[in-house]
Amino acid sequence: MFRNLKGLAAFSVVTLNTLFWFVPIMVLALVKLLLPFAGARRWLTRLLMQCAENWISGNALIFGAANDTRWDIRGTDGLSVEEWYLVIVNHQSWVDIVILQTLMNRRIPLLKFFIKKQLVWFPFLGLSFWALDMPFMQRHSKSYLASHPEKKGSDLEATRRACEKFRHTPTSVINFIEGTRFSEAKRVRRKSPYQNLLQPRAGGLALALSSMGDMFSAILDVTVIYPHGAPRFWEMVCGEVPHVIIDVQKRDVADWMIAGDYVNDRDHRRRFHRWLGEVWAEKDASIEAVMQEYR
Repeated sequence: MFRNLKGLAAFSVVTLNTLFWFVPIMVLALVKLLLPFAGARRWLTRLLMQCAENWISGNALIFGAANDTRWDIRGTDGLSVEEWYLVIVNHQSWVDIVILQTLMNRRIPLLKFFIKKQLVWFPFLGLSFWALDMPFMQRHSKSYLASHPEKKGSDLEATRRACEKFRHTPTSVINFIEGTRFSEAKRVRRKSPYQNLLQPRAGGLALALSSMGDMFSAILDVTVIYPHGAPRFWEMVCGEVPHVIIDVQKRDVADWMIAGDYVNDRDHRRRFHRWLGEVWAEKDASIEAVMQEYR
């Protein structure tokens, strides 16, 4: 009972913090929507990012008070809030988002997540994500594309349009390129060649690079490891995240990544898949080496 009361208290305070920042974020977003002046809109975008950073800082303090987490963070030296970054990361739990926001807040520009279009209707959060220019994605199933072939590639084109919006303000675009949260059942079902990861999906990442790769200072390859198992959200608010390991590697944005045509050039697509497979194999090996110490 004490555990759940602790979780309820932490969740309640996070909700109040969210409601507090929801008001100025929405007011600024509506003013920005109505203003026709590009300079004023960019200034308001900066103010919106500051509000979001304050929102994240408040949540980080609350979750930090609820958890006695041991943090092992590597590779964050030399990062800047005035640069553009493309962030790729493995995905195990909804807690990943809170962890990454806590870690990267005010070290790099505000993280912009690709979000399912349906989440725009999620109370308060959906509108906040819209106000902060988070890109909403509409993913189509194979059966839908079979009956509506004209929609093929529309999700990748949405990625391109979303990334174009970030050209005028330093931005961190984050991509969970496995497409879903990792589980052993999914790994087996999808016949993943990795022990701790699902096979990466390259399309969105390639389109982000071709759209604004010339602006990215680096690719930040982030590995999140929970040595005692990936926690669920409720476990986090109840204070049950004992240890988190974060490793950040800077990777260069090569000219071939920007210049290639992922959609229409088969050789470029193969090269991109090969590069990403090597990155993912290295990530899998580093996770396995850590996890062996705790098994």
